[in-house]
Amino acid sequence: MEECCLNEKTDLDSSKELIIDAENICKNYQIGDMEVQILKNVNIRVRKGEFLAIMGPSGSGKSTLMNILGILDRPTCGTFNIMGRDIFRATDKELALIRGLEIGFVFQNFNLVPRLNSIQNVELPTFANKKEGVDPENRATELLGLVGLSDRMYHKPNELSGGQSQRVAIARALINKPSLILADEPTGNLDTKTGQEILDIFTNLHNEGSTIVMITHDPEIAEYADRIVYLRDGVIEDDRIN
Repeated sequence: MEECCLNEKTDLDSSKELIIDAENICKNYQIGDMEVQILKNVNIRVRKGEFLAIMGPSGSGKSTLMNILGILDRPTCGTFNIMGRDIFRATDKELALIRGLEIGFVFQNFNLVPRLNSIQNVELPTFANKKEGVDPENRATELLGLVGLSDRMYHKPNELSGGQSQRVAIARALINKPSLILADEPTGNLDTKTGQEILDIFTNLHNEGSTIVMITHDPEIAEYADRIVYLRDGVIEDDRIN
């Protein structure tokens, strides 16, 4: 695949609000006496209502980029604004508030708390940060209904299938009405049929206006997005409208 210009950023609709604006992002790690560069001059924009898939083989830097986009980690160099805030100027407390209130995370391994039932797991993010106007219990009940789990609200994770656990995780990601949903290989631990059901949920969320960034190594899963970024060896090789 021919390498695209590193200074170009694809926009689906430049009139829509810019959620993420990252330019010349690099990320280096110190391993012993060596400094290893994982991301190299990555440019990426995400606008409100967009469904973006970030693809690449293992070791391409996908998870590192995901952590930076979710402000779980800071880049080594470059500029990065999220929802109009410069992460290099924001305090740790301000970044924690953005993570808690404006970003919903969905992980491959679900990351549910074993001792909590479904409704308690969905409410969990509101224990630390609660968006104004959100009633946690009512919102959690509504969301579990949205993902088809009204009959599993009081079941604990060990009483749920993998697909049901991921549905709980999606509901949890939505509890604070986030501006951005970040999904890291959300179907990676699921069978094909169940994975399809989870992707249908993401498609419906996107159709209703949610902004979604999804990490995947699977081209078939990436096709659900309306834009696909290809990452290899820490460099964006392609950024195209799907």
